[in-house]
Amino acid sequence: MPTAPTPSPGSSPGPSPRPSLTERRKAETQLEIARTAAALFAERGAAVTADEIARTAGVALRTFYRYFRTKEDAVAPLLAVGVREWIDDLAAHAAGPDTPPVREALERAARRALTPADEPATEALRRTRGLLRAMPGDPALRAVWHRVHHDSEEALTPVLARLTGADPLTVRLAAAAANTAMRVAVEEWAAGDEPEDGPRGPAELVARGMRALTAGLPELDGGAGA
Repeated sequence: MPTAPTPSPGSSPGPSPRPSLTERRKAETQLEIARTAAALFAERGAAVTADEIARTAGVALRTFYRYFRTKEDAVAPLLAVGVREWIDDLAAHAAGPDTPPVREALERAARRALTPADEPATEALRRTRGLLRAMPGDPALRAVWHRVHHDSEEALTPVLARLTGADPLTVRLAAAAANTAMRVAVEEWAAGDEPEDGPRGPAELVARGMRALTAGLPELDGGAGA
């Protein structure tokens, strides 16, 4: 998926231009197809077909293939939404002179991302749980999950570079650790039957994982923008 130009460390990204009406409609259509695909994969696993996804979403099969190469690719926009939101949230909350240390900012952003604030957020977590449970029978679906997380790690790297001023290796390790904590927390939660909140929910699991995986990166102890 295309990515925006990476800002240099220490620079402040300017406001993103508002997408055109056509782009917004296209994004909403993609997301609606993704929601439909996620629900069908959760219900029927690898037996789902592209034609079934298209019909259920109310679009023509040729429209489906205009947006996606394969049936598994159709879930990528749904997964990517959460990725973009938590990285944007980190950047927004960890900017300025009075912000917490970056390690703490990472944990807080991760908690917010995996603590559903309303019913749509709760439903999004449930869709992700259903998708993850379908993945053992569909390697192509799992490949999409890992591709989204690879993109997440790449998007997180310039944000951490800007917030920490650390050397490139440390920044890459921090991005990999934070991304892994998010991925593993959701996978562990999805494998069980715990509710979306509570002591064994994804927010608590990611906090534990984030602390464990970033503990060996002392450069993250400084404040944001250090």
